[in-house]
Amino acid sequence: MRLCDQDIEQWLINKKLIIQPYPKKELINGITVDIHLGNTFRIFYDHTISCIDLSSSQKKISKNLNKLMSNEKSFSKKNPFFLKPKTLVLFSTLESITLPNNLVGWLDGRSSLARLGLMIHVTSHRIDPGWNGNIVLEIFNAGNLTLVLTPKIKIAALSFELLSKSVDRPYSNRSESKYKIQNGVVPSLIYKEEIL
Repeated sequence: MRLCDQDIEQWLINKKLIIQPYPKKELINGITVDIHLGNTFRIFYDHTISCIDLSSSQKKISKNLNKLMSNEKSFSKKNPFFLKPKTLVLFSTLESITLPNNLVGWLDGRSSLARLGLMIHVTSHRIDPGWNGNIVLEIFNAGNLTLVLTPKIKIAALSFELLSKSVDRPYSNRSESKYKIQNGVVPSLIYKEEIL
């Protein structure tokens, strides 16, 4: 069962669901809460290596990723980010989200931005029960025109689905969880164990 706007407001009031900064009432609509683009990003330097071999060791992949990505950088309204066509950039949400162990979150792009070619996640739109932190957005410009991004624009919407009961292994308690208490733009953390 998805939470409706009244349920979302009650879960926020009761602090079962935590969104910081606390969303204004006008950001909660139907079954979603609008969230905003933060002010940090990491870009890929595609010219530094020719490929990433996902079957390599964790150490080798991490070394390649360090060559491939910039450090976290910030942008502002006065100094916006120009997202060129066919470009993938990692951004962070302004909001930090904390989910209880009986709620799963779903991240969806905004239709008005999608119609301009802006994709806000490649495939990772589920936020696991027990999640705590910012959400990293894998933003891709699928259009033919450069898109100008500034912090605090409405970038996506979150909806929440109530589970039949609390999970036994919430994200925050699993030893293999790679993005616990995620703060800012965290790049891919590929582990050798993921490769069969």
